[in-house]
Amino acid sequence: MATCAPDPARRWDAVVAAPGFALGLTCTAAALTGIEFLEPRQTQAARTPLAAEAARQLTAWLADARFQFDLPLAPRGTPFQHRVWQQIAAIPPGETRSYGELARALGSAPRAVGGACGANPLPLIVPCHRVLAAQGGLGGFNRARGGFLLDVKRWLLAHEAGIHP
Repeated sequence: MATCAPDPARRWDAVVAAPGFALGLTCTAAALTGIEFLEPRQTQAARTPLAAEAARQLTAWLADARFQFDLPLAPRGTPFQHRVWQQIAAIPPGETRSYGELARALGSAPRAVGGACGANPLPLIVPCHRVLAAQGGLGGFNRARGGFLLDVKRWLLAHEAGIHP
């Protein structure tokens, strides 16, 4: 498999266009390492076979939220963050959990869980959009408390519920 060596002229190994946003993908030679929400932009062709496969799978998920990802992943984070991400990854599509529920399951605090959610380098695959504030409020998303990223979170939740805004 080809490597995803850094290229100073291009930050992303691929960009996937989505409804109202885009996804910037980064990878190493062996695994997907990051997905970043971007303002809307055109698709950028993948630079490697791994980036192309990640883009294909994300496009499939955008078309059908029941799509199951099968990619090599290498998220960087602390042991606690990895524990939180494992809990998030176990939330079924179309369901949500609160920061407090995850915190209780982990023997932690909701704010710490929120911090780990915000540090998640692989959103959608580790679906942190499924984590909500108490009483079903949106809470934050990708370290944002409003604006563009909360609109993305709303879209992702509606997409999984079968409602395409």
